[in-house]
Amino acid sequence: MNIALITYQDKGAYTSPTAENEDDSLLRFLRSKNLKIEKVIWNDPQIIWEDYDLAILKSPWDYFDLITDFYKWLATLESKNIRLLNPIDIVKWNADKHYLHDIEKAGLKITKSIFINKGQKINLQEYFEKLTTDKLIVKPAVSGGSKNTFKVTAANAEETSIKLNDLLQEEDFILQPFLTQIEETGEWSFLFFGGEFSHALLKKAKAGDFRVQHTFGGTIHPQQPPQHLLATAQQYVDQFAKGCLYARVDGAVVNNEFLLMELELIEPFLFLATEEKAFENYYEALIKLI
Repeated sequence: MNIALITYQDKGAYTSPTAENEDDSLLRFLRSKNLKIEKVIWNDPQIIWEDYDLAILKSPWDYFDLITDFYKWLATLESKNIRLLNPIDIVKWNADKHYLHDIEKAGLKITKSIFINKGQKINLQEYFEKLTTDKLIVKPAVSGGSKNTFKVTAANAEETSIKLNDLLQEEDFILQPFLTQIEETGEWSFLFFGGEFSHALLKKAKAGDFRVQHTFGGTIHPQQPPQHLLATAQQYVDQFAKGCLYARVDGAVVNNEFLLMELELIEPFLFLATEEKAFENYYEALIKLI
């Protein structure tokens, strides 16, 4: 079986001097298990996709900048009957944060969210009351890596509204209350492989920032999660990540209740180096699926 480990054309946007190259580590590990696998850039026009029996999404970290092309690429794989992990229909669903509505309708808790449609004009001052908060987080409905993400307070609401109304000419946005718990205790990430829990950690932003990604100075802290939080995280995976090789459940604890921020099913960093059994857990899940 020929396997493509899907990545992207790296232009240095998501690198860090202290960040391990997780793709290379995973590739070496899977090859040590005698799998025939290589890294492949998803939108490389030279690739003959019929040469591969299976494609595994790992780090297509520019997909949200090229979303139309990404959807076309998914359609190409589908037309050629090339299996993708995670499954194509789930990937398409997960690419747009409107999926949060589906999760909420299923009775699972999410961070309160309001979507603003492309072409709308808004005044962010109106949303502090609607979301019962004095701080907002605003980001595109199709996004990643904190692209065009704003933390909004009364002090910068007018200025950010002007920027946002320009950006709304191009795409939809999502508004959420800023969860102070992320600054105080951190954002949880639960990693699952093949629907089974592997490991968890808290991500914390550097002082004075709100972004937890390592490219912005965020730090990670491996944790053994409380059982009630793990059970809650498992529910999101059981209902919305069926047949998935990997899933990352991101959220925060507010008033002793876990609120989902994102269910990452396309290109999450998996923090494989933070747990001794993580690589093996990934491999065992992969073997079961293939």
